[in-house]
Amino acid sequence: MTITVRPASAFEDVRAVLGPKSPDANVCWCLSYRIPSRLNNELRGPARGDYVAELCRTDPPPGVLAYDGDEPAGWAAVAPRSATSFARSRKIPHVDDLPVWSLWCIRVRPGHRKKGVSHALIAGAVEFARAQGAPVIEAYPLDSGGDKVNVTMAYAGIRKNFERAGFTHAADTTSVLAGHPRVLMRLDLR
Repeated sequence: MTITVRPASAFEDVRAVLGPKSPDANVCWCLSYRIPSRLNNELRGPARGDYVAELCRTDPPPGVLAYDGDEPAGWAAVAPRSATSFARSRKIPHVDDLPVWSLWCIRVRPGHRKKGVSHALIAGAVEFARAQGAPVIEAYPLDSGGDKVNVTMAYAGIRKNFERAGFTHAADTTSVLAGHPRVLMRLDLR
């Protein structure tokens, strides 16, 4: 299996990873941290996918996709922290005033899990942020202490996977997800 990672500019491929089976469903589409909560609550059903389709046409696109051959296998959301709700978070601290980028969601499609896709997505997101001129990239993964994490809630990533990618612990947070604390991990890209 050869995994490649590319910018998420192909909406149909993003839909394959993030989209619901029913177009009327109100699934996340990885918008909850990207847009203001009021807009997130107003976008219903197909309007959520339409919004993501528009994001895929922007420069830079909203993240990266992992491919197994030509098949979309996974997604990672990555953008400037200033363009996300993390910019205003009271639970996830700001370490300094650098214009950091945030990597906050990793999703691997069923059938592609346990094959290194999440590691490829982290590496691809780092390279994507670097290519956009990011001086630092942050992530806010779960510190599960080795405990199993529900696959639905593992979207934030697991601390050990970010450590393997060269990220270091920069700060504790007061954010908790699925009963596990989240930590702020950083990688300097300069």
